[in-house]
Amino acid sequence: MKLPRRKILHLAAGAAALPFSTHVARAQAYPTRQVRIIVGLPAGLAPDILARLIGPALSERYGQPVVVENRPGSGGIIGSQMVARAPADGHTLLLVLSGYASGGALYPKLAFNFVRDIAPVALIGSVPYLMCVTPSFPAKTVPDFIAYAKANPGKINMASPGVGTAPHLAGELFKMMTGTDLVHVPYRDSYLPDLLSGQVHVSFPAIAQSINYIRDGKLDGLGVTNKQRLGSLPEIPALDEFVPGYDGSGWLGVGAPQNTPADIIEGLNTAINTAIAHPSMKERLISIGVEPALMKPAQFGKLISDATDKWSEVVKFAGIKPE
Repeated sequence: MKLPRRKILHLAAGAAALPFSTHVARAQAYPTRQVRIIVGLPAGLAPDILARLIGPALSERYGQPVVVENRPGSGGIIGSQMVARAPADGHTLLLVLSGYASGGALYPKLAFNFVRDIAPVALIGSVPYLMCVTPSFPAKTVPDFIAYAKANPGKINMASPGVGTAPHLAGELFKMMTGTDLVHVPYRDSYLPDLLSGQVHVSFPAIAQSINYIRDGKLDGLGVTNKQRLGSLPEIPALDEFVPGYDGSGWLGVGAPQNTPADIIEGLNTAINTAIAHPSMKERLISIGVEPALMKPAQFGKLISDATDKWSEVVKFAGIKPE
């Protein structure tokens, strides 16, 4: 999802106005200067907008500027490596995407290791995806889709924004768990025009990217990748209802260089959890397709570890190779 710069600035300015207590005691040793949040994607996408919402809240909490730097490239590896090599003092943070958990399997020869080199700080929320087809597609339900795919192996094209991206992996997980043969078609630019026209048949876009097309009847949502139905689209079932155990949703959070002092990480965790628990922030997060969620650093670390194991298995099953 890409929003106009004016909208980005409006959202960030709104977050800065959230009523955080200014009399909370601030750590004397941290931060001593500007804090950077590195985003491994271009400006204007949902993760970038999210970082620009969190930044003002941290700035208000700590009394120091918090800026967002976009360092796109190599599926987030460039930005992640930059943070991993930064001083472990909490002044350089990383916006963590669930897709990074598959990096070790996709790029086994990298000197950088996400799980080893990035310390978990806080989860911000989950990112639901939608299994979407055009209204002209023969299957109208997940069971019908599975039956149709098995009757037509290799004849259904599955679009994604690129090899190893979260929508791609969500689709590969679906293939693995249902025994279907869908042909992956990666795009460098938006695949939505081809999906809307029926040139490709199915995709797993983020809910923020697809919800308006669903509501306008231009796409059919067969299922959400969350374990439960979404409050915003209660009529669309969870894929887990038909494929038990399926969970292909993504998530976003904040990380720091490994060996960042525990008290700094705990303080950041408290500040971020306080920010995303505020009703105004919750509303803004939901508006860009993020379901807010709170976790302590250890819980977030387990989520990352479990996701690494899960998506590594999917990468190996599908034989995914980086572009």
